[in-house]
Amino acid sequence: MKTCRRFSTVRSQFEREISFMLAHSQRYEGRPSAKSSAKRATSTKQQMARALATHVGRCPECG
Repeated sequence: MKTCRRFSTVRSQFEREISFMLAHSQRYEGRPSAKSSAKRATSTKQQMARALATHVGRCPECG
């Protein structure tokens, strides 16, 4: 599937944010902030999936 530049940008921004949250979760393992960060990473993955699916549905270059 060929995707546009905007798709790649959105995906990389989400992946960067997710990696920061997971790194924080691993660094502060056992603390409440680590658990919260892990949950936020999971919800952000779901948001990324929705955002990219919506993008592909609307973008003439990706669809």
